[in-house]
Amino acid sequence: MATSNEKRFAGELSEELRALHSTAPDRLFRAGDVIFSAGDPGDGFYVVESGQVQISAVVGNNESRVLASIGPGDFFGEMAVLDDAPRSATARAEIDTKAFFLGRDQLLGLLERRPQLALDLIREFSARMRALNNKYVGEIIQAERLAIVGRFAGTIVHDFKNPLTVIGLAAELACSDFTTPPMRHKAQNKIALQVERMTNMLQELIEFTKPSGQRPVLRAVNFARYMNPLAEEIRQEIAERGVALVLDTPPPELDVRIQPQRVSRLFHNLLNNAVDEMSDGGKIFLRFVVSPAELQVEVEDTGRGIAPEIAQSLFQPFTTHGKAHGTGLGLTICKKIVEDHGGRIWARNEPGKGATFCFTLPLAAGQP
Repeated sequence: MATSNEKRFAGELSEELRALHSTAPDRLFRAGDVIFSAGDPGDGFYVVESGQVQISAVVGNNESRVLASIGPGDFFGEMAVLDDAPRSATARAEIDTKAFFLGRDQLLGLLERRPQLALDLIREFSARMRALNNKYVGEIIQAERLAIVGRFAGTIVHDFKNPLTVIGLAAELACSDFTTPPMRHKAQNKIALQVERMTNMLQELIEFTKPSGQRPVLRAVNFARYMNPLAEEIRQEIAERGVALVLDTPPPELDVRIQPQRVSRLFHNLLNNAVDEMSDGGKIFLRFVVSPAELQVEVEDTGRGIAPEIAQSLFQPFTTHGKAHGTGLGLTICKKIVEDHGGRIWARNEPGKGATFCFTLPLAAGQP
């Protein structure tokens, strides 16, 4: 729709237009007629006397977007006329329309005689560009929000697949008439453990999307007593996918300062990412190296290694390569968990081997 400024400018043109009317008569367009197309020569300038004209252009992935709707007293086609370039948009009559056509030479002559009109025209260009920018910035932001929602939904579905499979199998076992009480109790524990894991996943996503800037509350935990049952849990889970977990070095008997649930999420992410890269099976090696201030954990797999295309953006949100599922958010969450613990995380390719991911965790005070 035309703004008050646009109508005012068209009104200032009306006196000159009446004087030129005899040399440039009105043009009539039926509803749906193309007045000009993108790429056509910019040979003239139009003022709508009655009807409605739609201005559209192809943007993005060959998608046509409506830029403006031009009504009586408004004008269009001026940009190509002034910069002597091809049309950048397409004009189409929405309904039966009558428009006054002013040729390029006539318009330039008019602006020479009326310098104030040239200034007003520049102001209108600026107003139109601002309005267009605001419109498309808003659309881009909305589209990106929707895309992020979709990516998060994909991440949740992908990450919930393994625990839901375990829950399904354990529930089937627990409900069987042939299951012994100890087996039923074990199945119940498995279900409870996976539900807790899924709850932690959701909490991690919430924390990722709504960063609070607060440091987590860490506590001293004996790493060996924490790591051994976690490794056994993950070993059983990935064995069903043909992957073996090998502890090259035993978890050290020392205290680390961690949030156990979040570090469990870190291990699950890293090891399941490695499993995803070994569709035909393989091995994952865990190693632990102690230094005076921190514990370094290494996770090495026998997969194909890190693709060069994503090596530099590995820990950035939504970086992924060659996966049918997932969006690449897992490693970003890993990075956040490690950094919230005051540690570092990095990755490398080993010649003749797969990928190796390394991260550090702080030792509790008083360690030898």
